[in-house]
Amino acid sequence: MSQTSAQYDQAIASCSDIFIKKTKDYGTAWRVLRIISVVDQIFIKALRIRTIQDKGIQKVGDAIQDEFKGIINYSVIGLIQLKLDDPKVEDMPVEQVQALYQEYVNFAKTTMMDKNHDYGEAWRDMSQESYADLILVKLLRIRQILNNDGKTLISEGIDANFVDILNYAAFALIQISEGKH
Repeated sequence: MSQTSAQYDQAIASCSDIFIKKTKDYGTAWRVLRIISVVDQIFIKALRIRTIQDKGIQKVGDAIQDEFKGIINYSVIGLIQLKLDDPKVEDMPVEQVQALYQEYVNFAKTTMMDKNHDYGEAWRDMSQESYADLILVKLLRIRQILNNDGKTLISEGIDANFVDILNYAAFALIQISEGKH
């Protein structure tokens, strides 16, 4: 499990670096995004991954791992937007963004480690195709929850789905770093 923890931290560090640099370049323009818009941004990235996997070729040079990194970062945006609960034009200080980013990736890592304990790291035997599919399923679930005014009867909420999406993308990045799939 310590190997998984270190690999997870490494995958997240590369995403965090991109996120903070883009925050310095663009500010927090993403603060205007409503949850459905965040879902759609992740959907675009997951669908691109799936299309490339299905076709076996790609015409745009962006690597699949970059799409998984984008999925992680948009998942964090979704979690932040849920917490702040007021999408608006707002420029947040980089330090505040870093603290919120770290809060949510720490929570996602704790969730991942707890599930890893119970599931015995089953994700290591999964395919990247499954990660793309599971991310798409989670996005469709979030859309349905939004259609239900954010309420569920017995299911996890939007936040839990964003955490799972973040973790599936991190697993894919780990496997890519290991040369798998």
